Amino acid sequence: MSGFKIGGVPEHFNLPWRMGIEEGRFKKEGIHLHWSDMGGGTGQMIRGLETGSIDIAVLLTEGIALAILKGADVKILRVYVTSPLRWGIHVPFNSDIETVDQIENKTFAISREGSGSHLMAYVKASQEGWDTTKLKFNIVGDVYGGLWALENNEAQAFMWEKYTTHPHTVQKKCRYIGEVVTPWPCFVIAVRTEIYDDYKEQLVRMCEIVEQKAKELKVNEDAIDLISWRYNLLHGQVENWLNETSWNYDGVEYPLAFEKAISYLIKLNLLTEDEAVNWREKLF
Repeated sequence: MSGFKIGGVPEHFNLPWRMGIEEGRFKKEGIHLHWSDMGGGTGQMIRGLETGSIDIAVLLTEGIALAILKGADVKILRVYVTSPLRWGIHVPFNSDIETVDQIENKTFAISREGSGSHLMAYVKASQEGWDTTKLKFNIVGDVYGGLWALENNEAQAFMWEKYTTHPHTVQKKCRYIGEVVTPWPCFVIAVRTEIYDDYKEQLVRMCEIVEQKAKELKVNEDAIDLISWRYNLLHGQVENWLNETSWNYDGVEYPLAFEKAISYLIKLNLLTEDEAVNWREKLF
C-alpha cells in the first residue's frame, strides 16, 4: 500500500500530526500519510470514512461512536486527546442575546448532521432542561458557514471550539456568551475496518509516533510561539489552551470515556438501547 489518507480538523489539536509528517517521522518507519484538512469537522470525516475518500480520521469521540453504532464500518484505534473539548457558544455580534437561556428555541448553525456542533446542541439543551425535540438546525458546512449564518440571521447560535473561534470574536463576526465542556476525552483516532484488518501493526506504530510528537510539543518551550504563529491565535489564548489540553502520551485505553458518551447519546434519544448492545465489540 502506498500510504494512508488521513483527515483531521485544521486546528491546533492536530499540530503533532502535521509536525510528524513535516519532519518525516512516519516516513522513516515506512508509513506514508497524506493529510487532508477537514474544515467540516467530524460529520465530514465520517462521510469520508464511509465513502473511502479517507482511511483514517482524527475526530470527536461522541460523533464517531454514534456513527459506528448506527452502522458505519469503522473501528476506533485509540483516544488521541484525553482532555475535554471546550465548545464556545456564539451568537450574532449585533444581536440582543446576552445569556445562554435566550437561545432556547432558536436555530443552531451546525456543520453537518452527526457532527460535534450538532450533538453538543443536544448536550447543552439537556443540561439546561430544554425540550430537545424542539431543537432547530441549519446545516452550514464549516466554521465560515456558521459565521455567515449568524451574520445573516440564518441561525442565532453556533457552537465551535472556543479558541479556534476567538479571532472571529475579535473581528466582531460573532459574540461568545458561554461554553459547553464535553464530559469525556474529546478526540479519537478511527480507521476504516478493512484498513484496520490489513495494517494493524503499522497503525499501532503510527499512533505511537504521534503520541511521542504530542509529548514533545507539550514540553517544548517554544510551543506557545509556534502554535500562536501557525494558527493565528493570541499568546494568552494558546497558553490557556495548552494548560487545559492533554494528549494520550502513552496509548492508554479509556473505556469509561465511551461508556459515558454512549449513555449520554441514549439519554438524548440519539441512540437506542438496542443499537448500543455490545458497543465495545462494535467500536474496537
